[in-house]
Amino acid sequence: MNFIKTAALAASFGAMILSGFTASAQYRLPASHNQQHNALIADQRPAGIDIQSAKINSNIAADVRQREALYDNELFNYNFNSQSVNAYAGLEVPATRDIDVTGYVAPVKGRLTSPYGWRARFGRMHRGVDLNLRVGDSVVAAFDGKVRLVKYEAAGYGHYVVIRHDNGLETVYGHLSRTLVKPGQRVRAGQLIAKGGNTGRSTGPHLHFETRFMGLAVNPEAIIDFENHVTHKDVFTFDKRTYERSQVYGPKRAASRTTAATSKSKAKTTASVKKSSSKNTVAAKKSSRKRK
Repeated sequence: MNFIKTAALAASFGAMILSGFTASAQYRLPASHNQQHNALIADQRPAGIDIQSAKINSNIAADVRQREALYDNELFNYNFNSQSVNAYAGLEVPATRDIDVTGYVAPVKGRLTSPYGWRARFGRMHRGVDLNLRVGDSVVAAFDGKVRLVKYEAAGYGHYVVIRHDNGLETVYGHLSRTLVKPGQRVRAGQLIAKGGNTGRSTGPHLHFETRFMGLAVNPEAIIDFENHVTHKDVFTFDKRTYERSQVYGPKRAASRTTAATSKSKAKTTASVKKSSSKNTVAAKKSSRKRK
């Protein structure tokens, strides 16, 4: 009986060994195949792309990003302690520049009462926009940044604040009744910085608001839709040739065309009435002569 048990165990053990060997032989790949497989994977790349060229292009892109970051950092710190509203005077301004304006918060919610541009009445350029408010109304920062100037100018801005923003813009807030920040202070978009007023060369309570890039006064309406208190786009593309122009959108254009069409129609109607009136006058004179 013991002999039978021993034989059975031996047979079972032999079957297990044989089974393991068979499975190993069935699923194990030849060494040469593994080498070919690894070589194939290592050599894979997108069709038509040279590996060396791809590495060079990647390095160039990384270098461009690094130089842009360095430029932005230098731009932010450049002449920060200047006491002039234009701290970039004499510095070359790039032809174009993309500026992220996604973090915008309206400095006040008042309506626009005076646009950017030449003022014939005063014989000078108005380098910002005027926004309606009452004395004492809250004025907040338009973007994240750092306060550069807090000053008073009796013949101009009155009490005013200049903030240099992380996106490369600077904003100016003028005619304030009270300032609530200090130079060098970090502020967040929407943070209270001042109270509205009527100081300096002002004809009534309002906020004089400027947007500047490297000292150049950009038309705020090129960046901001003041009617809806939002930016026109997430990215404002500064263009040295067109930065003084405002953005005009579909509804306004349609309104302009309608107005023009109405004006033409009125002009035609007026001309027609005058012509008809003239004909009637001539006819009346002829009739009068005949009766005589």
